[in-house]
Amino acid sequence: MPSTRPTKKAAAPAAAKAKPAATKKAPAAAPKSRKRTVQEAQQDSDDDFGDVAIDMASDEEDMDGDIEDEDDDEEAEEFPEDEGQDMSAADIEEEDENDSEGSYMDGDSIVDSQEENEDEDVGDEEDESDFGDLEEDDIDPNFGHNLNEPRPIESDYNPIIREYPEIDPVYDSDSSTEENENTVGDIPMQWYDDYPHIGYDINGKKIMRPATGDELDKFLSTMDDPDSWLSAHNYKDGQDVKLSAEELEIIRRLEGNRIPDADYNPYEDQVEFFTSKTEIMPLSAAPEPKRRFIPSKHEAKRIMKIVRAIREGRIVPRKSGYVPPKPKFYNLWNDAEDKPREEHIMHITAPKMKLPTHDESYNPPAEYLPTEAEIKEWNELDKEDRPKNYLPQKYNALRNVPGYGQFIQERFERCLDLYLAPRVRKNRLNIDPESLIPKLPSPRDLQPFPTRLAIEFLGHEGRVRSISVDPSGLWLASGSDDKTVRVWEIATGRCMATYHLDELVTSVVWGPNKEVAVLAVSCGYKVGLILPEKIFSPELTLHSEEYLKAGFANSATSEANPKAAWKQPTPAEFDQGIRVWVHLQKAVKQVTWHRKGDYFATVAPDANNSAVLIHQLTKHQTQQPFKKNKGAVQRVMFHPTKPMFFVATQRYVRQYNLQRQELVKTMQTGVRWISSLDVHPAGDNLIIGSYDKRLCWFDLDLSSKPYKTLRYHQQAIRSVAYHKRYPLFASCADDGNVQIFHGMVYNDLLQNPLIVPVKILKNVHDRVDALGALCVEWHPTQPWLISSGADHTIKLFS
Repeated sequence: MPSTRPTKKAAAPAAAKAKPAATKKAPAAAPKSRKRTVQEAQQDSDDDFGDVAIDMASDEEDMDGDIEDEDDDEEAEEFPEDEGQDMSAADIEEEDENDSEGSYMDGDSIVDSQEENEDEDVGDEEDESDFGDLEEDDIDPNFGHNLNEPRPIESDYNPIIREYPEIDPVYDSDSSTEENENTVGDIPMQWYDDYPHIGYDINGKKIMRPATGDELDKFLSTMDDPDSWLSAHNYKDGQDVKLSAEELEIIRRLEGNRIPDADYNPYEDQVEFFTSKTEIMPLSAAPEPKRRFIPSKHEAKRIMKIVRAIREGRIVPRKSGYVPPKPKFYNLWNDAEDKPREEHIMHITAPKMKLPTHDESYNPPAEYLPTEAEIKEWNELDKEDRPKNYLPQKYNALRNVPGYGQFIQERFERCLDLYLAPRVRKNRLNIDPESLIPKLPSPRDLQPFPTRLAIEFLGHEGRVRSISVDPSGLWLASGSDDKTVRVWEIATGRCMATYHLDELVTSVVWGPNKEVAVLAVSCGYKVGLILPEKIFSPELTLHSEEYLKAGFANSATSEANPKAAWKQPTPAEFDQGIRVWVHLQKAVKQVTWHRKGDYFATVAPDANNSAVLIHQLTKHQTQQPFKKNKGAVQRVMFHPTKPMFFVATQRYVRQYNLQRQELVKTMQTGVRWISSLDVHPAGDNLIIGSYDKRLCWFDLDLSSKPYKTLRYHQQAIRSVAYHKRYPLFASCADDGNVQIFHGMVYNDLLQNPLIVPVKILKNVHDRVDALGALCVEWHPTQPWLISSGADHTIKLFS
C-alpha cells in the first residue's frame, strides 16, 4: 500500500471519535517533545517488526480498543455541545490560529513538521494538536512507508527519500483556504433563531451567527456601498452575496417569463431517433426495468382469483373440442315445429366492399389529382360510362373535408345489389378460349362480293348526297349539292340526262314499279316526280305519262290536305321532264317508295307532328299517319312484303301496322343518333347506322335489342344498304371507307343469322370538310356496289 500523509482533516475525525470514549486523564509525569517521542518509537520498533505485514487501518481500531479497555466501568463523557456556547469570539479566533499553525504544508514530511514545532510548548493543555490525544506507543514509526518492503536504514549518508501521492491541482488540500459551508441541508432556517449558531460545517463544528446591526446600520451600509442593490441575503450563511452579471441576467429573464438560459434554443431541429435505418447500437443504455424480470403481483392475484373460482366450481373450464352452440331461429308464422335449416350448399356470402385507394384520401399525392382536361372529360361522360363516380380532391386538414353527398345513394345501391343480385356458386369449366370463338367461313367461300373499282362517274360539282338504281338495273340517278339531278348509264358511265332544280337535292329514288318510269326527287320544301323521256321506250313513256296525269283528275273531286299541295309544273319544267310537284311546309330530307309504287313517304324532321307524310300517286292525296311523333324522326321505311311501317327517331326504331294502326314493336338501339336505316328483303331483319360509328343488326323475331353491334368505322356512318338478291350488306362512313359484310339469313328460326366481314374498301372517297362517303346503293341484280361522296364522285365496285 502506498504511504499516506496524515492531514488535519484525516486526524480530526479520529480525534473526535476518540474523545467521547476516553476517560479522565491521569497527571502526566513530564512533557516530552514530539521529536524525541518519534525517535524512541522508531528505536523500540526495530526489533518488533520483522516479516509481519501490518494493516494500516488497524492502528485506529487498536487505539480505540486500548482506550476502551483502560476503564470500562467509568462513564463516558458527554459530547460538549454547550462548550461552544461559552466560547467567546476571541477564543474562536485563537483556536483558528492554532489550527492554521498546526496544519502541514503540501509536500512536507512528518519529521520536518515535528522539528519546526520542537520549541513549542507541548505541555499546554489548551493547545490542541492533531496528535494531542495519542500516546507515544500509538504513533506508527513507519508512517508513510510501505510495510511490505524492507525498511531502509536511515543515516546522514543515506537519507530516506519518501514518495508521496501526486497532489491534484484542482483540489485545494489546504483547509485554511476553505470556507465553512453550512451543511444543514434544505430546512427552514427559522429553527436556528433561538441559537447563537446557524448550522454545522463538514467537520461537525458549529457555524456561529454573524453579527448583525440594527436598521440604522443597514441604512448606512446601503448608502456607503453603491452596489448594495446588486446583493442578495443568504439566510443559510447569514451573509449578503453580491450577484454577478450572469445571475442578474437570469433574474431579468425570469421576470420576463423567458427561459433562464440565454444559450438554450427551444426551436432546435428534431432529432430523428427512429428512422428506417437499422441501428447497431441501442438508443438507450438504461438498464432493464425491474418489472420486466420480476413477476407481477397484480397478475398473480388475478390468476389466483380464477384458480379459486375453478376449485369452488364457480367457473367450469371448457373441454377440448368444444364448439359453441349456434343461435336458433324460429318461424313465428308456423305453428308446427320448425327445425333449423342448414345453409344451402350453393350459398355464397356477400362480397366485401373494396378497400379505399390513394385517390380516395383527403390529401392524395399530386399524381392522383386530375387536371382540368381530365375533369372536363369526366363531366362530359355519362354516369354509366365513368370509370369511377368521384374525382380526387385535396384538403389541407381532415376537418376541412365536407360530407360525402353520395353516401346514402351508394349504400342504397349496395343494399339493392345484395338483395337483388343472385349469387350462385358455379363450377369452373376448363374450356379452351379458342373454342369459344365462332368458326367463320373464309371470305373466298362467300364470293361473289365487290372487290375492285370498275367505273367512276364524274360530272357533279358538289357533294353527291343521294343515288338510286332503277329496278331494271340499267340506269343510275344521283342528286347533288350543285342543284342538279343526273341520270347515268351504268354499263358505260355516260350521263344521259341532267335536270336543274332551284334547291339542293337531298334525296333521289326510282319508283319500284317497272311499268311506270318515275323518279322522285326532294329539293327544299317540295318533292318532284320526273319522267325521263329520253332513256325509256315510247310505250313505257306514254304509259307513265297517263299514270301521272290521272291523279290530277281524282284530286279535283277530293279534299286537299293543307300540309301538302299537289301542283303541276311550269312549261319550262315540263319540257325538262318534271310532271308533278308536291309542296310541303318544311324541308324534305328523305323520300321512300312503297313496294307497289303507288305510295311514297316523305320525312321533314323540322315539321314536328307532320314530319312523316304518306302520299298516294294515283289520287294525289296526302295523309298524316301520326298525330304526335315521339322524338325527331330521322328515317322511315316500308316493309318489303307486309303492311308494316318503320320509323327511326334519334335512339329508337318503332314498327307500326298500317292496317291496324297500332304500334307493334320498339327496338332499343343503344346508340346516340341514328343516321340511316334499311330493311332486309325478307322483312325479318333490319340494320341501322349511327353517327357514333356503330352498325346494329336487329332480328325482329328474336328480340327488341340488337343481335349484333359492329364497330368497324372510325367516323360517323352515313348510309347502310341490303342487297336485294345476294346475302350482302354494306355501310359507308365519313372516314371514306366502305365496309362489305356477308349476312346470311336462314329460314330456320332456330338458327341465327351469319354475319361475316368480307371486304374493306379503303379510301374510296376523299374527305372534304370532314365528310367522306355519303351514300351506298346495291345493284338490283348484280353483286355491284355504288357509292357517292363529298368529293363530287360516284364509284361502282364489282
